Amino acid sequence: MKLHELRPAKGAVKNRKRKARGTGSGLGKTAGRGSNGQNARSGGGVRPGFEGGQMPLYRRLPKRGFTNVFAKVYNEVNIEKLNAFENNTEVTAELLKEKGIIKKIQKDGIKILGNGNLEKSLTVKAQKFTKSAAEKIENAGGKAEVI
Repeated sequence: MKLHELRPAKGAVKNRKRKARGTGSGLGKTAGRGSNGQNARSGGGVRPGFEGGQMPLYRRLPKRGFTNVFAKVYNEVNIEKLNAFENNTEVTAELLKEKGIIKKIQKDGIKILGNGNLEKSLTVKAQKFTKSAAEKIENAGGKAEVI
């Protein structure tokens, strides 16, 4: 088979509907819109979510909670994940992303949590540290620097 011999499978390609091209086409006169009525008119139809005057679903369901727009959003990284780095490495958000420990850097940065043990001596630069995390980094011979 050559490139110029390629064809779609039989029945895979349908002809488009040619609307409003005479009564013989089956889609003439009203062009598949029915006769008169709101949906037959140009610009007609109802808005999304409209249920014909019935109380719409989005108003029938109870609303709960709220989203705090001032909430701080951090990437939380447990200290045991930092064992992936070599000794005396300067660990930053970019380096964590590069290693695949975090997927994307959140708007408020990184927070290091104290879960697990650290066997490496590292300089960790982050926006926040828990007390136990900072303590474990210092005990391992590293430095916890708040940016």
